[in-house]
Amino acid sequence: MSPLRADRLASYSCVLSATNAAPGKYTIVSTTAANRRRDDAKPAAGEAPLTFAVLIFPGFPMMAFSSVIEPLRAANVLARRECYRWVIVGAGEGTVEASNGVVIQPGFSAADAPKVDRIVVCSGGDADHVVADEAMSWIRKSLRGGAHIGAVADAAFFLARAGLLDGHACTLHWTSQAAFTEAFPEIELRRDLFVIDRKRFTSAGGVGSLDMMLEIIARDYGAELAAGVAEWFVHSQLRSSVDRKLMPLRLRTGVQNELVLSAIAIMEDAVEERLGMAELATRLGVSPDKLERNFRAELDISPNGYYRRLRLKRAADLLAHSTLMVRDVALACGFASMSSFARAFREEHGHAPKAMRRH
Repeated sequence: MSPLRADRLASYSCVLSATNAAPGKYTIVSTTAANRRRDDAKPAAGEAPLTFAVLIFPGFPMMAFSSVIEPLRAANVLARRECYRWVIVGAGEGTVEASNGVVIQPGFSAADAPKVDRIVVCSGGDADHVVADEAMSWIRKSLRGGAHIGAVADAAFFLARAGLLDGHACTLHWTSQAAFTEAFPEIELRRDLFVIDRKRFTSAGGVGSLDMMLEIIARDYGAELAAGVAEWFVHSQLRSSVDRKLMPLRLRTGVQNELVLSAIAIMEDAVEERLGMAELATRLGVSPDKLERNFRAELDISPNGYYRRLRLKRAADLLAHSTLMVRDVALACGFASMSSFARAFREEHGHAPKAMRRH
């Protein structure tokens, strides 16, 4: 890798300023002085630090963004050498505002971004509409140079639309998974906290991004350093692959009962075909009565009632994050009749399906 400008590419830090900002808005401005290398953060002889670039788009989620950068900083501190460097890149010139109103001044635009080892795309809920040709050109050039490409939150949409996830498994925020599956049925979507598949890495966002970064640090420098970083952030130890599959469902639903969790997992994979409860019980190896009792005890609702609610929630996500026509959304969520779908949707959400459209 060619040398990178030390004033723009070193350990990340910033100052928070409200000067000339609108009420409630703050600006993070990179500072040359704060980017000096720490005396104890030096690479081992002959070992160059790995370089990350975080590409941010307007409305990006600050938690996912921080969960990418902060583990790298902690790894440098704990290892007492410069394991990682990172830069912030914008699609164009100027500042970029996060979803919480914090404004960041990237160190680079896509037009002058440096060569890096890994690129992480960070965008919000409108990633399915983001168009950034110059940024995509830089990403493709980086891929040809051997870089690994990742995405957090909904940014998998941006990569998938460009064909950069073809032949790879991925994940993204759970509210957008249904729309992603409809838009890219050929791409393997996993309902995990994160997925690392060869030179692609994606996370569902939030703390899932921290879990992903811990796994990356473990692969780069060993499990001991990754465990130290997890402890630094008062985070649980690295989860097994089985835990990573169950955790998103557990986190989203709050369900602890294993039978109910297993039933919900099957329901989520069978929204369109609309399973009968007797068949669901058979798949789980229990009687319909036992399934009913467990759902009532855990959620105070019947399995069928929960399944209906789940299908209507999936419909709302599709309406908000896809361009499918309303009748196609109804079919994709197991409703054969538009009138029954519209009636059920209004009962569940309090308004007509079309009210969910963002565009």
